[in-house]
Amino acid sequence: MRRTGTTRRNALISTGAVALGAVLTGCGGGEGPGTPGSDSDARTASLRAETALRTAAARASTALLTRYEQVAALHPTTAAGLAPLRAAVREHASALSGSAARKPAPADPKAATSSAPPADPRTALKELAAEERRVAGERARTLVEAPPELARLLASVAAAGAVHAYLLTELAKETSS
Repeated sequence: MRRTGTTRRNALISTGAVALGAVLTGCGGGEGPGTPGSDSDARTASLRAETALRTAAARASTALLTRYEQVAALHPTTAAGLAPLRAAVREHASALSGSAARKPAPADPKAATSSAPPADPRTALKELAAEERRVAGERARTLVEAPPELARLLASVAAAGAVHAYLLTELAKETSS
């Protein structure tokens, strides 16, 4: 007597047929590398977006490095405390530029940024801490848009920026006016 209804064998055969049909349909979509909406176009757009994020982040690090150089040049008493932080920001700019071998151009301490650092060293350090916080926040907000590898780098650099902000605030407390 033959069994009626769905058997395990029939269920597996029909599931396999549906899966095979889906695979074959996906392979024959007719979209080539030059047609709009193809995987190649999506990868190109993704690469452009990543490059834009990297460039913006590297530019922010370079501007921050310039600010460090300006404060150190105007307030030599802070230079020793700023040296390790400046070195870290320089490394961040290098990493964000896409290659450790490609070092960013050295920051010019006299380069014009938004404004010259304040004459008071404490105020200059507090402003530098605020700038580190702002840049770290910017980087944290861009994590959502970044591909995984860049997101990890941005998260690490943002965390370092938050630590720098704390250290700069502490250095400002220790610095005499």
